[in-house]
Amino acid sequence: MSSVFGKPRAGSGQQSAPLEVNLAILGRRGVGKSALTVKFLTRRFISEYDPNLEDTYSSEETVDHQPVHLRVMDTADPDTPRNCERYLNWAHAFLVVYSVDSRQSFEGSSSYLELLALHAKETQRSYPALLLGNKLDMAQYRQVTQAEGMALAGRFGCLFFEVSACLDFEHVQHVFHEAVREARRELEKNSLARPLFISEERALHHQAPLTARHGLASCTFNTLSTACLKEMPTVAQAKLITVKSSRAQSKRKAPTLTLLKGFKIF
Repeated sequence: MSSVFGKPRAGSGQQSAPLEVNLAILGRRGVGKSALTVKFLTRRFISEYDPNLEDTYSSEETVDHQPVHLRVMDTADPDTPRNCERYLNWAHAFLVVYSVDSRQSFEGSSSYLELLALHAKETQRSYPALLLGNKLDMAQYRQVTQAEGMALAGRFGCLFFEVSACLDFEHVQHVFHEAVREARRELEKNSLARPLFISEERALHHQAPLTARHGLASCTFNTLSTACLKEMPTVAQAKLITVKSSRAQSKRKAPTLTLLKGFKIF
């Protein structure tokens, strides 16, 4: 048996090739993006992280009895979206997170949803998004009502959930699997090829910039004068580095993880 984050994968027998899904987690710093990601991957809750680090993890999942190779990008934007093309051109679906005890983070999630809507309009493609209110265990300090979250999700036509990364693995897992389902529907509908990413080799042609709205003027596709679209590199081409337990500053020492930079942690 081989495993990724303790998720077993059979070593024998015939299996269909797993669907590959890239999921980007968006939101302001401090909303619990890393805590949600680690909870989903390891069932553990770690409360403190370096908010300036951005990692991409990999997990073998089974969703609706179908194998899925899921990559999760735990983004590290500052207080407003910056250099957005790194995940806009990579992800099949987006999980936009806010904290129910922070009105400011809720307003930030609206900016991310607006960014995704503009990206969909410019590319003339649909990108599934889910809105997630985190830190339900802090409900006594709630600043954002459930009705407000549902209204915002309805405005952008996306699914809405409230969870606690601290307390509830099953609900967190359900949200991530719903993101996979949404991405799978869109992939099947459009018969998309492998996702693309930005590399600095030659100019990107015929790509219009995103409209400057809601303070998102920095998110454009023509600001990189030497950008081009390429397929993601294979694992053999990726640079191998090690991420030690300093990634999570908790009292419980986290295991050392190996990261194929930009794509996997085994």
